[in-house]
Amino acid sequence: MNREQLFAWLQYPIPHHALSRLIGRVADSRQPWIRETFIRRFASHYNVDMSQAEQPDLEAYASFNEFFTRPLKPEARPLGDGLLSPADGVLSQFGRIDHGTLIQAKGHAYSLTALLGGDEARAEPLRHGRFATVYLSPRDYHRVHMPCTGTLRETVYVPGRLFSVNQATTRQVPALFARNERLVCHFDTEHGPMALVLIGAMIVAAIETVWAGRVTPIPREPRRTSFDAQPVMLERGAEMGRFMLGSSVVMCLPESIEFNEALTPGQMVSMGQSLAIPHG
Repeated sequence: MNREQLFAWLQYPIPHHALSRLIGRVADSRQPWIRETFIRRFASHYNVDMSQAEQPDLEAYASFNEFFTRPLKPEARPLGDGLLSPADGVLSQFGRIDHGTLIQAKGHAYSLTALLGGDEARAEPLRHGRFATVYLSPRDYHRVHMPCTGTLRETVYVPGRLFSVNQATTRQVPALFARNERLVCHFDTEHGPMALVLIGAMIVAAIETVWAGRVTPIPREPRRTSFDAQPVMLERGAEMGRFMLGSSVVMCLPESIEFNEALTPGQMVSMGQSLAIPHG
């Protein structure tokens, strides 16, 4: 057993949710010594670039979570052409959805229907579409934005585990993204249906959306919310959510999307960077 396998194996017995709740309380704390210690050590350890932040002064943040989800200067992320990267991070995988199957890592695939919470009707229009997974590492900007203009029709909260979603774990834990807790957001767009899936992860205290705030259902049971009566329309490049500590976003896109030829798995991308061009 190598170190990567050992790291993944050790995560199985950990009480994922209890640990994440504990970390969440610390990250929300406004105690000066907790706030200042964690923010300064984190910024130093991960070499966080504060020059792009709207507020570059570390002491101005009231809690670690406020620092972690800090907004950037308006000019920090110019929008490219076509469909945009929804976040800063690593483009870990992208490509075609093959008869309802997505690639997680070499040797690992998972089901689109399972990812979307078991909804075959929602999965059907995307069974031959495209997907892209962006992993937000700890040093990255942690707000998630719209890759294109869309109208929110439904969200589905899917309970699950909270395995780490770093590259080592995705190579070792089968169907990781379809096992972890997640929020599935279904949009209608001019290019066709689109699902943005915000994946929970180890020590991620919470997921937030701009339309509903923090997603913390108790008890942790599947929850479906329709927006047909009051649809939420979000413009291309607009913020749609954020992570309280790092995680991943899986984009499920229509078949008419073609990814830019220059892209390669594992490359760094920035929010607003052009990823794909719609056709048709």
